[in-house]
Amino acid sequence: MASLLMIVRRSLRRHFLSTAVTAVSIALSSGLTMAVFSISAQSTSAFGGGQGGWDAVLGAKGSPTQLVLNTIYHLETSPGNIPWEYYTRLANDPRIRLAVPYALGDNYKGYRVVGTTRELFTEFEYAPGRHFTAVPDQLFDPLRAEAVIGATVARELGMGRGDRFRPYHGLASHSGAEEHELAYTVISVLEPTNTPADKVIWIPIEGVFRMPGHIFFDEEGHELHAGLGKTIPDADKEISAVMLKLSDPRAGQMLAFEFNRQGKDATLVWPVAAVMAKLLKDLGWVNRILEAVAYLIVFVTGGALLAALYNTMNERRREFAILRALGARRRTVFGVIVLEAASIAMIGVTLGYGVYFGILLLAARIVRDSTGVVLDLGLVHPSLYWTPLGIVGLGALAGLLPAFKAYSTDVAAHLTRA
Repeated sequence: MASLLMIVRRSLRRHFLSTAVTAVSIALSSGLTMAVFSISAQSTSAFGGGQGGWDAVLGAKGSPTQLVLNTIYHLETSPGNIPWEYYTRLANDPRIRLAVPYALGDNYKGYRVVGTTRELFTEFEYAPGRHFTAVPDQLFDPLRAEAVIGATVARELGMGRGDRFRPYHGLASHSGAEEHELAYTVISVLEPTNTPADKVIWIPIEGVFRMPGHIFFDEEGHELHAGLGKTIPDADKEISAVMLKLSDPRAGQMLAFEFNRQGKDATLVWPVAAVMAKLLKDLGWVNRILEAVAYLIVFVTGGALLAALYNTMNERRREFAILRALGARRRTVFGVIVLEAASIAMIGVTLGYGVYFGILLLAARIVRDSTGVVLDLGLVHPSLYWTPLGIVGLGALAGLLPAFKAYSTDVAAHLTRA
């Protein structure tokens, strides 16, 4: 065995260029294959698991998927508004453990500005036993122009306590976007949660109602410009959604029947995770295509390895004839070729882990910046095991045809050639 390894090592060194090119192609294919399966699994887990900690969401009549993407992942646009009365009713419903109103529709440099109440920070658990933590430990005054910003906002925009900013009306943040006159002061930054909340700017919901430029309509349909310091009757207030934590899981079914079957003005999304799971299932064909492409790349790489070894056989027939003349058996020559092919594949898949981590880091950054969801770079997916094993096996298989060719080398014919 030691002599076989020595022969293989010398052969790889002698054919360094072709070995390096083939190993790099294997590294790219194995790294891409592992990344496709790992990122697909993590994305399904992160988005299909109902990230955000809410059991249900009540919003305007429309698409449940749009409502979830808008309120929990802070993507998409709001489907519309619902009366404030829905919030007060649910807040006093014994089936509801926690109800938090959201008012959405503004942004600052691309980051969503969300109006809410202090209960989001004092009572809500975004994960079991985990609350939002502000640094310093200070929350906005409901009646002042103050803001609490997420960790991603603070990092990407370089903002911190004491900084002032003016939100943009709507979701456009380019130079031509309408900027509100009212400036907000950052009073604290949330510690990272690895959830979409990290990319949000939180302000008092009362501030949204009274922000200059925001228009409400009274019961008679007349425009109501609230402004700072003005009283707004509850009957005239509107919000984008009510985020809900339920006291009893059975309450979700009852509430869904009340709002979705009996009501006509609102949509209750419950359970949140089921909506995202359906979306991911509908988009599953994308993952299947990527996986099919990854498999195809692996087989093409195996073919490239076969071609690289086979094309060198004519050059190496004299080498194998000398080995045979020195006493090497046919099976030894056969084993050298198969072992060499497996060794090139092994070198490639080892380098492939570097390619995998590179792709994963890039994908994690894109997902985090776009959605606030953080992929777990340390999560070990089964593809990290079976992909290298499969490619090494495929490499050894690719070496069989060149090995048979070397096995059948005519010793006398090749030694007598000039």
